[in-house]
Amino acid sequence: MPRPFDLSLYLITDVALIGERDLLAVVGAAVEGGASIVQLRAPKAPVRRQIEEARALKALLTPRGIALVVNDRVDVALAADADGVHLGQDDMAARDARAVLGPERIIGLSVGSPAEFAASREEVAMVDYVGIGPVRATGTKSDAGGAIGVEGFEAVRRLIDKPAVAIGGLTVDIVPALSTAGADGVAVISAILGASDVKAAARGFREALGH
Repeated sequence: MPRPFDLSLYLITDVALIGERDLLAVVGAAVEGGASIVQLRAPKAPVRRQIEEARALKALLTPRGIALVVNDRVDVALAADADGVHLGQDDMAARDARAVLGPERIIGLSVGSPAEFAASREEVAMVDYVGIGPVRATGTKSDAGGAIGVEGFEAVRRLIDKPAVAIGGLTVDIVPALSTAGADGVAVISAILGASDVKAAARGFREALGH
């Protein structure tokens, strides 16, 4: 059984958007505003730095009952005792990640289309949630693929009997439509981390979610 997690407001870190601000302070403000799970995504950072940041985030989030997942890097997640990982279609296979991480850690998988689902059906069976998108065009992930819209999200969502979080260029205005389409949560980067008031931006998403 996986560690507890709440997908409703899924914050993904981005070094470029955080800039000179302190990572822990920014994430802490987002958590105060209502972020319910955090993903450390720092693909260009040295592994040692990723581990250090993951450990620091884990110390911040665990007392608040908020799960920390690491993007792509199973080794970083293990070294930092993070709660899990989020995998892309080209990362370690979910079955291999599960063998390494065991049954208790959280594993998420990106699925962007019905074709990707069909190709990764066995992988989906091994994970605890899926991320579906990009719903809108996004500048924070160069290999994210073309925008699928709310209709595309719903088409993939109907195929998958797992909790699902929508991702990709999301702003507050689209949240109600995604909730209606079956999203268990929304993953946000720019609309929170790029805001002058991170806490207020996160709170805006919580309100849009009806929480």
